[in-house]
Amino acid sequence: MKFLVESLMRRPVTEKPPAADDAALVELGRCLDAVAHRRLGRSLAIREVDAGSCNGCELEIHALNNAYYDLERFGLRFVASPRHADVLMVTGPATRNMREALERTLAATPDPKWVVAVGDCAFDGGVFAGSYAICGGVDAVIAVDLHIKGCPPSPRALLEGLIALIEKSA
Repeated sequence: MKFLVESLMRRPVTEKPPAADDAALVELGRCLDAVAHRRLGRSLAIREVDAGSCNGCELEIHALNNAYYDLERFGLRFVASPRHADVLMVTGPATRNMREALERTLAATPDPKWVVAVGDCAFDGGVFAGSYAICGGVDAVIAVDLHIKGCPPSPRALLEGLIALIEKSA
């Protein structure tokens, strides 16, 4: 009973929303869309692959689809199949159990394709490094075009990384 009364009297514990920096976010999204159209002639399709992560990076990647970031308004989209993807965003260290699946996913992705290793674990194994179940970072299994470091990286860092990747490839 005491817990119920306390929970009704206490304010919810939540994080403050991101600062209203809509102009910079819109410009970042438009830049990414323009670069993708210039390079591919169409929107960018992204396939997210979890190679063994703790799901922290996935939460930030999925935030790109929320109402604040709304990736779709810039023409970027997540796809369910690697056969429709331009970019593979791989999270987590490469686990031994996911090695073959990661290789097959890359093989199923049509050219031109890019691989982005998202987070510290995808870079070098992170907190999981040295485990018997880990091969290492994603580049221990497949070639990586870009590492976006962070534990986890912010959605803004993900957008900036995608822009840098496509501009570098152009």
